[in-house]
Amino acid sequence: SFIYASRVQSLIGCAETGYAPDQYRVGVIYANGMRVTENDEEAVRWFRMAAEQGYPPAQNSLGLIYAEGDGVPEDDGEAVRWYRLAAEQGHASAQSNLGVMYDNGNGVPEDDVEAVRWYRLAAEQRFAAAQFNLGLMYELGNAVPHDDAEAVRWYRLAAEQGHASAQYNLGVMYHSGNGVPEDVAEAVRWYRLAAEQGYASARHTLGLMYAIGDGVPEDDGEAVRWYRLAAEQGFAISQFNLGVMYSRGEGVPEDDAEAVRWYRLAAEQGDALAQSNLGFMYASGDGVPQDLVFAYMWFNLSAAQGNESAQRNEERIEQYMIREQIAEAQRLSREWIETHPQQTDFSRP
Repeated sequence: SFIYASRVQSLIGCAETGYAPDQYRVGVIYANGMRVTENDEEAVRWFRMAAEQGYPPAQNSLGLIYAEGDGVPEDDGEAVRWYRLAAEQGHASAQSNLGVMYDNGNGVPEDDVEAVRWYRLAAEQRFAAAQFNLGLMYELGNAVPHDDAEAVRWYRLAAEQGHASAQYNLGVMYHSGNGVPEDVAEAVRWYRLAAEQGYASARHTLGLMYAIGDGVPEDDGEAVRWYRLAAEQGFAISQFNLGVMYSRGEGVPEDDAEAVRWYRLAAEQGDALAQSNLGFMYASGDGVPQDLVFAYMWFNLSAAQGNESAQRNEERIEQYMIREQIAEAQRLSREWIETHPQQTDFSRP
């Protein structure tokens, strides 16, 4: 570590002479806390010195810093400015990042044509994130003609470089037969590659495929394993499905309390099916003490998202509740909506 620290000090000495690549490297060291105390402000200082000399990696890094607000006030306009300076010099990551800014309308007016242009420039340099995004533009038909085969081509190029989102999307294309002949075994292969990198959607999809025996032997234990991995990442649909597996005793011992735990995690994220099932558990007293107020609350929240089964159950238990209980349940529903603005898009209180 002493030798490494000495090298850091030597690098800082070289950077102080004004050599841009070394200034950039010192910025990286401070940004990541490599044998020095992590210091975003110091990282910005060194990146800026290199960026102002026209060094593209530093310009791109400074753009990222402004986009994320690390060590500087968040400023999408400044992020775009620095991305553009690097992108115009052919820096692939900056080209991809600039494409994202145009795609999302951050720091510039939203412009899919410009997004595609920058994605393509980066993708042609084999930059995997840009290849994935360009594939997505072809799949969606944004600023380019809808073309599943072209989407597959770009997804594959990114997937072969290990890009997890591209691996998952390529799996979806094989699963659905869009842009390629339908091939469930090939879909499973790409899903698995993405899942093994921790991609939650791929883990969830693998769980589904094991649960129903689609492209793999039916195996509830494997379904539970993949659901759990995704659920532990906060993936609401997997949390709901894992709750169902515990409720039914499929792939795990039947455990209503554990079912309730997973239903609750998904319900708190606004998953309507989980809200309905959690309401049922409260209504029946399975896995939790019976409580019609909480049952009504969760049915009410689920029904507000259009779940007709929850609506029927809400009306059914209402017959066994007094007016004050109903009022309390409705108050709890309104309070939940107010405290979960990102999880709600309801048409009624």
